[in-house]
Amino acid sequence: MQLKKQIRLESVQVLVDEMLLTIDSTKDRRSASVHLYGVAQTAAILAMKRELNPELASIIGMLHDYYLMSTGVQKYHAQNSSEAVRPIIRDMGIFNQEEQHTILSAIFHHEDKEAVHTAYDELIKDADLLQKYLHHVNHGVKKEHVNRLTMVLEELSLPIQFEILEDATIPKIATGDNRRNRLASIAQELVFENIIGTAADTNFRNMCKYWPDDNIYKTACNNWCAMFVFYCCKMAGFELPIKHIGSKIRFGACPAWKDWATDKSVNFYHEATDETFTPQRGDIVIYDKLMSATACDHIGIVLDYDGRVLQVAEGNVDNKNYSGVVSRDRNSNIDGFIRIANDYEYSF
Repeated sequence: MQLKKQIRLESVQVLVDEMLLTIDSTKDRRSASVHLYGVAQTAAILAMKRELNPELASIIGMLHDYYLMSTGVQKYHAQNSSEAVRPIIRDMGIFNQEEQHTILSAIFHHEDKEAVHTAYDELIKDADLLQKYLHHVNHGVKKEHVNRLTMVLEELSLPIQFEILEDATIPKIATGDNRRNRLASIAQELVFENIIGTAADTNFRNMCKYWPDDNIYKTACNNWCAMFVFYCCKMAGFELPIKHIGSKIRFGACPAWKDWATDKSVNFYHEATDETFTPQRGDIVIYDKLMSATACDHIGIVLDYDGRVLQVAEGNVDNKNYSGVVSRDRNSNIDGFIRIANDYEYSF
C-alpha cells in the first residue's frame, strides 16, 4: 500500500515536472517549481497535524496551480486549474472517484480564502498561504488573509510576525463603457490580420495558450472558431473561465457558449426565431448546422447588420483554418445570438 502511494505521488511529480519544462523563462520556471513543491510539502505537514492523508494533500499541492503555471493566466486560475487537472487525474487511473472529487474541489476553491469549505479545501488554502508567507516573509500579508494565516501559524506554534498590507484598489468598469463595441472592433482588427490556424501564427498561438491541452495546435486546427471568440472576449474585458460551471464542455467548443448564455444566472441568449430581436454590433452569433449536421457547429462576432444580412468576424471561416469577415443570411442556419451585458462580470 505504501509503495502504491509513493508511486502515485511520484507520478504526479513527473507530470508536473514535464509541465514546468514548458515554461520558457528560467526565473518563472524556478518560481513555479518552488511554489508547487513548497505547497505540496506544507500541505503534507498540515495533513499530518490534522490527521488527514498527507499523500493526497501533497498531490493536491502539486496540482493546485497547474493552469496558472502552464499558461501564465492568473484570472480564475483556481477554477481553470481544477478543470485542466480533471481529465488528467481521470485518465491516470490511480485515483478513485472520491479522491478525484477531493482533489478537484480543493483546487477549485483554493483562492476563495475568505470562505470555509471542506477539510482538504481548507488545508490547501492554508498551505498555499503559508508557503507564500514563508517564501516572502518580509513582503507583508493582505488584510483579508490575516486571520487565516494567524490561525495556521498558531496551529504550528510559529511566531506571528508580519506586516499587514493595505487593500488594493480594484478598478471598476467605467460607466458607459461599451465593451460589446470593443469586442467587435477587436474581432475586426484580428480577422484582417489573416490569422491561420498553425503554430507559426502569433495570434493563433495567443489563442491557444488558454487551453493547456497536449497537442493543442493539432487539436485546434480547422476547429478554432469558438477559441477565436473566447480570445476576443478576453481582450475586450469579458473575462470567462475555460469552462462554465453549468456546462460539461469548455468554451473552446461552440455548444458551451449556448450552455452559458442560456443559464438562468446569465440569460443572454436570444433564439433566432425571436423576431423582436435585432442583432447589433458586438453580439455573438451561433450557427445551426452551418458546417455539418450538428447543432451549434460554428460561431462568430457580429460587426454589422442591414436588416437581412449579417457581417460577421469569424475564426476558422467555413472550417478552412483562416480568419475573415463573411456575410451570413439572418434567416438561414442560425441558432441564436448572445448579447453580453456591458457590465457583466462572471461569478461562480
